Amino acid sequence: MRIDAHQHFWRIDRGDYGWLTPALGALYRDFGPDDLQPLLAAHGIEGTILVQAAPTSAETGYLLRLAETHGFIKGVVGWVDFESSDAPADIARLARNPALVGLRPMIQDIPDPDWMLRPNLTPAFEAMIAHDLTFDALTLPRHLPPLRRLLARHPDLRAVIDHASKPRIGKGVARDWADNIAALARDTQAYCKMSGLVTEAPAPWAVEGLRPFVDHLYATFGAARLVWGSDWPVCTLAAPYREWWDATQHLLGRAGGDEDAAILGGNAMRAYRLEEKGRSL
Repeated sequence: MRIDAHQHFWRIDRGDYGWLTPALGALYRDFGPDDLQPLLAAHGIEGTILVQAAPTSAETGYLLRLAETHGFIKGVVGWVDFESSDAPADIARLARNPALVGLRPMIQDIPDPDWMLRPNLTPAFEAMIAHDLTFDALTLPRHLPPLRRLLARHPDLRAVIDHASKPRIGKGVARDWADNIAALARDTQAYCKMSGLVTEAPAPWAVEGLRPFVDHLYATFGAARLVWGSDWPVCTLAAPYREWWDATQHLLGRAGGDEDAAILGGNAMRAYRLEEKGRSL
């Protein structure tokens, strides 16, 4: 099964997307299932992981309702207030919905790079482990060392690094990003998403400009822990869905169909436990 492991929907009138303003141009409109389904069909993609875009429980409820009525949504990565004393109970309640496969605090927007290591968050992480949920790490390069410490503290926490932690593409492969991402691959069982790269590249982006970053991810995480995603519709700031899909074909194709199939779907099924949650059909 081909799976787009990172896509978003939003409806502006819901009012909780603080980052989504008219300054973002073409992104400042509603995006829903009817917009995405033709793109999935054109590329033979059978399922997606729908990821939160607002730090509210209300948006998570909205996404879960979409998953109930659209079978191609194989899982939802939602949001919970990790700092709340009610976080464990909130996680337990949400986890009763089999469509919920993970949670994502919006770490990239939090000023303190060590926020994830705060002791008061431990009950939330322990609840995620108890309820078999995946932690989507929305990080920047400066967050990679604390993320490695977090996963050492919670070795049973299944984690996926979003957008390869947003390396600064266009300035060459920075040593700190390369070393820290390699350390995470070596010392943890985290997966890493090959997504969001075109919007981190300076315009006009080119496939060959992305290749050193993808090569490093492949060399460190290997075909067994790389996960493909589109980051649609955010990717359209730099490229239509088709162009990122075509770029992916050039960037992969290394050791044969089995490895590509893992990156384009099989690894997402494992990272989000889709078969165990009955979400793979």
